[in-house]
Order: sequence, then structure tokens, then C-alpha cells
Amino acid sequence: MKIKNRLTILSSVTFGVVFIIAALIIYVAFYRSSEKRIYDNMQKNCLLSAIYYLEKDELPISEHKQIKEQYNENVKDITVGIYNDKNEVQYGSNLSLKTITPAVLEKARKNKKVMFESDNHFYFGIFYQDNQGDFVVFVQANDYEFKTQNHQLMIIMTVVLFTGLLVIYLLSLFLSKIAYKPIDTIIKQVNEIEASSLDQQIVNLNTNDEIQNLIESYNNLFQRLSNTFKTQKNFINYISHEFKTPLASISGHLEVFAQKERTPQEYQETTAKVLNNVYEIEEILNTLMIVSGLKSEMVQKESFRIDELIWNCSDKITNTNKFSAARLRIELEIEEESNLTVKGNESEISIAIYNIIENAIKYSDELVVITLLLFQKQIQIKIKDFGRGIKEKDLHHIHETFYRGSNVGKVQGSGIGLSLASVLFAKNNINFQITSKENEGTQAVITFAKL
Repeated sequence: MKIKNRLTILSSVTFGVVFIIAALIIYVAFYRSSEKRIYDNMQKNCLLSAIYYLEKDELPISEHKQIKEQYNENVKDITVGIYNDKNEVQYGSNLSLKTITPAVLEKARKNKKVMFESDNHFYFGIFYQDNQGDFVVFVQANDYEFKTQNHQLMIIMTVVLFTGLLVIYLLSLFLSKIAYKPIDTIIKQVNEIEASSLDQQIVNLNTNDEIQNLIESYNNLFQRLSNTFKTQKNFINYISHEFKTPLASISGHLEVFAQKERTPQEYQETTAKVLNNVYEIEEILNTLMIVSGLKSEMVQKESFRIDELIWNCSDKITNTNKFSAARLRIELEIEEESNLTVKGNESEISIAIYNIIENAIKYSDELVVITLLLFQKQIQIKIKDFGRGIKEKDLHHIHETFYRGSNVGKVQGSGIGLSLASVLFAKNNINFQITSKENEGTQAVITFAKL
């Protein structure tokens, strides 16, 4: 069942239940009020009848005449019966032998009054003491008008109920269509989104309600999915690019090697070259496993000298052919050797720092300055270059895997270096921040936790 139909039925049923409860309360209140009004009027008629019949010998003729006029005016539709102490009708009519029984008369004498409904009539009796004796005065009134009024009220309320239910159903159906329209719009837009256009967002309807929250959640989900697909695409491109060189080298060496007989020395040289290419592929796979979180073993913390690690990274970079012309300057501002010891996984931290230094060299033709200092009793490394910098719009994405800035130009890279460094620093509880200005340079700040 559709939500709008469910809402329509639910609102109609709710209205019906509420109306029925309200109708019952109104009906019971009206019934009791009408019944009380009838009994109150009958009580007055009882007293008037008693005075008319029993006080005639005591009242002046003029007063009794007035009582008679009132009596004739009020007792047109009722029947009066006055019973003496022998339970016989002394004045008026014998109302009903079946209804006005000796037990009923005795109850009236005991309780001073009695009221009840029987055989389509209302009865009201009072105990009245007179100089002529003790009497029970009863009046009888037909309940036809009372029942007719209640019956009419019930018919009116039933008609109002069914009319109201019909109106509420149609109104709820109309309002639910209006309320459900934004959801229909969302469904239509979602169905139009293809896998190739996940970055296409759903139009925000600005309803300032849960529907707007749903739209924003959908848009955030699609953005994450889009980023994931882009990452996968970049991942494939990166794999194909990075694996192509070592695989081509391996196949080239083996093809050349298989053309003729080789000496043992040539066997060893070719094997060494092939192994180097295999190790390169393995290093690429390890890097990707670290970035993707597949290789998330516990960090084995060890103590080591951070200055020695930086010198090793510097030597490794400058000994690489493509970075042989790089200019690095290491500034050591920590005097005591005891302050140069840190804890963490030396291999992972070395990879991270190497990637940052490599990035600084790749995107700057100027000097790269590496400063080692103490900041609030914490070891801090600052790696600063004076190259092209990073655009402000790209700074928010530098930790994303395979993301590359819009101003990298022809500089070769995979967009994995900074994201890898971020992962490794986070694993070793090391704070890592980057600030940059376009065409002025970039500074990476690495802060180690206190020992």
C-alpha cells in the first residue's frame, strides 16, 4: 500500500474513532440532561398536584383558584395519582397496577421521593404529609417525545459521521497527494540518475522539513558514491600506469635474454634486474594496501632517532637519478640528543616523510628546507618549499587518495603520496598539517606526541 493511501486511511479512521467517542459523550450528556429536566418538571407537577388536591380545605378560594389554573396548564400531558396510606387511589387516576406497586409506594414513603421509567412512561412520586393523612403523589408522563428527540439526535450524528468521514477521506487524499508530491519528485530524479552521473544532485525543494533532510542525505550519498567511482577509476589508471613500466622491463629483459645462450654472469645480471622490477611491483602493492586499509596491522612502536631518519630520507632522495639535482637544506634546532628520540613504526614514518619531501621537490625548483625543532616540548618537523603551491580549492582534498591538484601541470604523479602519508601518520598518532599559498609555496608540519 502506498504511503499516501495509508495516510488517507489512517486519518479517516482516526477521525472516525474521535468522532464516535465525541458523539457518545454528547449523546450520553444530552440523554442525562433531558432526563433530568423531565424529572425536575415532574417533581414540580407532583408538588403542584399535591397542593391542588390536598390543600383545598386549607387555602383561600382565590389562592386555590390560582393553583387550579396552574394545575390545568401544567398537567395537560401527564396523569396524576394520589395514594393514601392504604395504597388506594384517593385522588386522580390509578396510574398502573403493574407499575405503582405497594413496594414502589413504600419506597417513596421511605426515601421521600422516587423516580423511574417503565412501559414507555416516566414516573415520579413524592411523599406528602397532610392534615388528612399521609399520601404518595405520583405523576406519569409519556416518554415518546423524549425518545423521539434522542432518536433524531442519533440519526443526525450518524449522518454527520458518515458525511464527515467522506469529507475527511477526500480531503486527506487531496492533502496526501500534495504532501507526497515532493517524494514523487525525488523518486523521479533518482530514477533519472545514471551510474555515470552520480555527481548530479537532486534539486533541493527547500521545504525545511524531513524531506529536505532526505534530499541532503541523498545528495551526500551520491557525492560519496561519485567520489568512490572516481577513486576506483584513478586506482585502475594508477595500477595500469605504475605496473606498466616494471612489467615492460621484465618482459623486455626476458625476451632479449631468450634470444641466445647466456653466460652465468649474464644470468645473474638479468635475474637481479627482474627481481628489482618484482620488488618495485611489491612495493606498489604494499603502498596500496596501506592506503586502502587492507594492511592495518597494529603499529609496532620502537624508539629511534628522528634526525637519522630525516638524513636517510634525504640521502635516498638525492641518490635517485630524477632528484639528483634537488636542493635540500636540513636545519637542526634541537641541541640535546635526548630530545631527538621518538616512538613509532620507523619504516612507516620513513615512507610518510619521504613522500612529503619528494612532493616538495617535485613541485618546486627552489630550495626545500627541512627544520627539526621543539614546539611545546614536542618534536616537530617542518618541510617547506617555495614552489607553485596548492590552490585554496584543492587544499580540502589533498588527503584524498589519487587526488591531484588542478595546477600540477606536467609533473608526473599518482595522487597517492599525501594520502599515504596521512594514513601512516594517523596510525602512529602523529599530527600532520599542510598550509599553502598558490605561487608562494607549501609547508608541511609534522608534530610527534610527547613521550
